Amino acid sequence: MAQLRQDYAEFTARGAEIIVVGPEDAEAFREYWSKQALPFVGLPDPQHSVSELYGQEIKLLKFGRMPAMMIIDKTGDIRYRHYANQMSDIPANAEVLALLDRINAKGQG
Repeated sequence: MAQLRQDYAEFTARGAEIIVVGPEDAEAFREYWSKQALPFVGLPDPQHSVSELYGQEIKLLKFGRMPAMMIIDKTGDIRYRHYANQMSDIPANAEVLALLDRINAKGQG
């Protein structure tokens, strides 16, 4: 999440909002968000209802939920999705920002 915080202004300049969905409960999210001073939205999902809607995998042998990243446009369409195979498999901010630029250039963001 430090990677996302680092370029948060770049994301919002492109009309994007970051929402992080995690398995922790609301109190754990509050504590973590406060301690880390994260500028984006954190959505607790301890029952996995949101993660199931978007097909995020849970692998118990790999410490739970695998990272997933999606770009959802303003109409609710998923324009990009990345399902990780391991915890460190996260697209670089530059890659995601370039995708946002392409979506916005097409006028479909």
